[in-house]
Amino acid sequence: MDLKRKLGCLHAHYSNIDYIEKALSSYDIELIHFVDPALMHRVTFDKTFKAADAQNKVKQQIEWIAQCNVDAILITCTNYIAVLQEEELSTSIPIYKIDEPYFEIISNIKQPQTILFTNPATVNGTMERLNQYASKHKKTLNIDVIVIDNTFELIMKGLKQEYDREISKYLSKIIKRDKIISVAQLSMVDAAKEVEYMTSNPIINPLDTLISSVVSQLKIDKITGGI
Repeated sequence: MDLKRKLGCLHAHYSNIDYIEKALSSYDIELIHFVDPALMHRVTFDKTFKAADAQNKVKQQIEWIAQCNVDAILITCTNYIAVLQEEELSTSIPIYKIDEPYFEIISNIKQPQTILFTNPATVNGTMERLNQYASKHKKTLNIDVIVIDNTFELIMKGLKQEYDREISKYLSKIIKRDKIISVAQLSMVDAAKEVEYMTSNPIINPLDTLISSVVSQLKIDKITGGI
């Protein structure tokens, strides 16, 4: 009998699969990926697409994944998380949201900090959830939010190298040793890590905080070498 834990992952873009696969590659877990870039495209660019339509679509996706014999569901898209109405779901399977461990780190920082986004449609929902988290845990935030304009459409068109280049260029321009910077979206992690490596200035990202949380909650072990 296969006792390996199964994690269903819901992404807004195919590029996010590689992030999760690499980050969990050394753990004994099976990842099943579900990708729907169309929803993200409509939420971002279609003004006739209502919030209720997005909520209904995400609900359908989550319940479909829940029927695939998974132990938990991971949502890697901050916009999906923002429109999710968890109380309306008919499943009791645990749902991990990529931004919650990230919120924990962010809300424990007392000094001024900057959070970067590339997708304008994600900002309000993410910041609203961050403020709710901080309020619940009695934390005070001092945050400057910046959207790197005209970049998100690059990743949606599959132009990841160009996307990473624009983010790296912007991060390199604003980074300072005494400045606390984070990127809010999974798609921004590669560029953030590159600039972090080149400048030796830490940049907080939602992937690193997520993995330790998933490993802990699912109680998964590292794969041992050899037979």
